[in-house]
Amino acid sequence: MQPFTYCPHCAAPLADDFVFGRMRRRCRYCGFIQFHDPKVAVAGLVTDAGRVLLVRRAAVPRIGFWALPAGYMDADELPEEAVVREIAEETGIATRVIGLHGIAALAGWAERRGILLIYRAQAVRGTPAAHDDVSEARWFAAAEIPWAELAFESTVQALREWIEAEHITNTARSSGAPAA
Repeated sequence: MQPFTYCPHCAAPLADDFVFGRMRRRCRYCGFIQFHDPKVAVAGLVTDAGRVLLVRRAAVPRIGFWALPAGYMDADELPEEAVVREIAEETGIATRVIGLHGIAALAGWAERRGILLIYRAQAVRGTPAAHDDVSEARWFAAAEIPWAELAFESTVQALREWIEAEHITNTARSSGAPAA
């Protein structure tokens, strides 16, 4: 994120000042301080009948690789609303959130640091189809997961944990799933 040049509140020029232990842009007229807050993204570990929903990415980073359906949370959304929206936007699948699966760091791009909230979700209705920024969406049984084509470590870890929790370990391990 680029630093502001002018204050968004009073339009006075901002200056670099040491504030709260770091260099930050600050308005010396009204006191506004520009904080570079992390982005918050959500991902859905969507399951149905022993299968998991994955999407093939059509946007950077990792175009062509498989991942959990995911995206950035809007400022006016709760995380659970955002993950249901993102799953529907990317796959056409309606879901209900079961609970928080885990939290991961977004550290792939210097300008896109943040946190990823991964939610377990159950498919309610719909047939997977590619929408939004994906080129393919489909269900995978544990033995079918394309481990070598997964986009992110957070996806790998979430799928390992899902397999372990579902006691699908023997089937998946025989298919070449990486060890935990």
